[in-house]
Amino acid sequence: MKAMVFAAGYGERLRPLTERVPKALVPVGGRPMIEYPLLLLKHYGITQIIINLHHLGGKIKEHLRDGTSLGLQITYSEETELLDTGGGLLRARAFLAENTFIVINSDVIIDLALSELLDQHQKRGAIATLVLRPDPRADLYGAIETSEDLRIQRFLAHKAPRSEAAGDLTKYMFTGVQVLEPGVFDYMVDEGPFGITRMTYPKMLVQGEPLYGFPFRGYWQDLGTAERIGEAEAKFRSGEVRLHYLKY
Repeated sequence: MKAMVFAAGYGERLRPLTERVPKALVPVGGRPMIEYPLLLLKHYGITQIIINLHHLGGKIKEHLRDGTSLGLQITYSEETELLDTGGGLLRARAFLAENTFIVINSDVIIDLALSELLDQHQKRGAIATLVLRPDPRADLYGAIETSEDLRIQRFLAHKAPRSEAAGDLTKYMFTGVQVLEPGVFDYMVDEGPFGITRMTYPKMLVQGEPLYGFPFRGYWQDLGTAERIGEAEAKFRSGEVRLHYLKY
């Protein structure tokens, strides 16, 4: 199995630091933030990884090189223009399209059992499984709603066929972690930058494709701002959070 880690963004909320350091290399708890998803993948034996690059991408490449120092085999997808998540994923199609693959944002820390996620994905016959978390602000940021069987029935403003008959729905927010089948590429059109959550998943949903959610209630932290990085570091220092895939 292969994986993709998104690392091309500008990190605008972390400026001025990210004017000279790519967001993916901003230190969190003593290591560049991108190393958290990379080490999570390695823990579960997923070592062939592609990373997309744009803003200060050369510095990421210089730091990680071919991944040997982390026990990985890293390939890079360099974007001359920022392609967003969908465009970036489509550009990496040749690397990913042979089998089931995982996609993770470089700016999140998640204490996730990938084996359980993959097991559910396979058992449900999903074309995509999104790791979701309960959040009272789901409506504010864009709710994803699942039925009792965890099938996604509503994605932002879009509805699956017969979603009205799906019974009570539960609202979640997306964590930035997903498992995909190569069939997702059939719903992508090479037309420049586009977001997978804004364009691809809604298109798949209304066509009745099996999209599923994987509810997650463990530790998750977005690293998009200095305040959120500080929250993560405080929990590491206090021992409140110990990630199962790291050696202490």
